[in-house]
Amino acid sequence: MESNDSRMKEFFEITALVFEAAAVVVLVIGSIMSAGRYVRQILISAERHTAYKKLRVGFGRTLLVALDLLLTADIILTVTLKFSFDSLVMLGMLVAIRCFLHVFIEVEVSGHWPWQGRRASDGGLPD
Repeated sequence: MESNDSRMKEFFEITALVFEAAAVVVLVIGSIMSAGRYVRQILISAERHTAYKKLRVGFGRTLLVALDLLLTADIILTVTLKFSFDSLVMLGMLVAIRCFLHVFIEVEVSGHWPWQGRRASDGGLPD
């Protein structure tokens, strides 16, 4: 009979794998949807610049969600399975890199720094 420790370890490995798979699904589906919207806008409108901006925003949001899911998987794996000083340092470096990416992708998507709130030109309404 399996011990509780090995069942818990397996549960957390599967959970992390589910989050990683969800990140891949989000990337694939989000990229396809963004590209589809871009092609549709190009075909029905001559506003290519606007369509390109919307493509970048859609793809940027896709990347942000996927990064969050991958970070969740890394935290689960590190805290539950590989808990050591080395793994915590590696997790810290991953979190720092992903936070850095998150901030700059957010700037690309929204056009302003995250701590500045919504711009007045946006009307303060979510997209």
